[in-house]
Amino acid sequence: MSATEAQMFISPACRNALQLWLQGLRALDGASDNTINAYQGDISSFLAFMTQHSGAPQGLGALARITTSDMRSWMAQERNAGTGARSLARRLSAVKSFYRWLAEREGFELTAVLAARAPKFQKKLPRPLDEDAARAVIETVELQSNTDWIAARDVAVVTLLYGCGLRISEALALTGKTAPLPSSLRILGKGGKERLVPVIAAAREAVARYIALSPYPNEADGPLFRGARGGALNPRQIQGAMAQARAQLGLPASATPHALRHSFATHLLEAGGDLRAIQELLGHASLSTTQAYTAVDTAHLMAVYNRSHPKA
Repeated sequence: MSATEAQMFISPACRNALQLWLQGLRALDGASDNTINAYQGDISSFLAFMTQHSGAPQGLGALARITTSDMRSWMAQERNAGTGARSLARRLSAVKSFYRWLAEREGFELTAVLAARAPKFQKKLPRPLDEDAARAVIETVELQSNTDWIAARDVAVVTLLYGCGLRISEALALTGKTAPLPSSLRILGKGGKERLVPVIAAAREAVARYIALSPYPNEADGPLFRGARGGALNPRQIQGAMAQARAQLGLPASATPHALRHSFATHLLEAGGDLRAIQELLGHASLSTTQAYTAVDTAHLMAVYNRSHPKA
């Protein structure tokens, strides 16, 4: 059931409450459009289920009377509909967040909702490339186009992903006024959060070479990276070049543009970088996210610790 279809089963009071909550997330927490849309869909679906489950419109008072059995029925329906454990855990988290806000606003007990437990799932750890593979990918990406400026463009983008830890959306959001690249870039990341990212010489040189070869003028308010017809570069073009490069190199399907960002973080930590500094460079809100993002084994971490600790 889509969010639009779900709205038909939700009472006006619940719709208004949901919109107020989402407005607060956007204004106070700086939630992104994608986050807002996901939450709206998750909560709308939940509220629509509760209406159908009870056989009566669910006003705010009815929401306060939801039981543990009701929550189990909703979760069972989600699993029967094919919702995976990871997705269900995310939806339950959204429901709990909404209920915390609603319970504080309306003054009711929310134990039944908070007591609901998400199904366990195996977290998929990222698979960064090793340093040699990362370099080989950048070199091989250049070979995927017979057009010099497009080859230079693709190299510039993947160098920014690996050399600066940018998301592909962040790299493609750069405008012409950022060129020539400075020693550091102010990046607007997820949730509208800004961070300052140092730019390595290799990235500055790669972007400068691309601009010199590009047949299109570098306009301050236009996209820095352009597609073949001059419009903003579509991320699928970079994903396609990476797919061809990894096939030639015999790398797994996990060697995607985003894997270069994982590799940036992992290789910095392997070299003895500070985890909190890497968190800032990646723009992660939580240090635990950064820890899961890297793939450094315990033995290597202990070796770094023994080399760098003042009492070692």
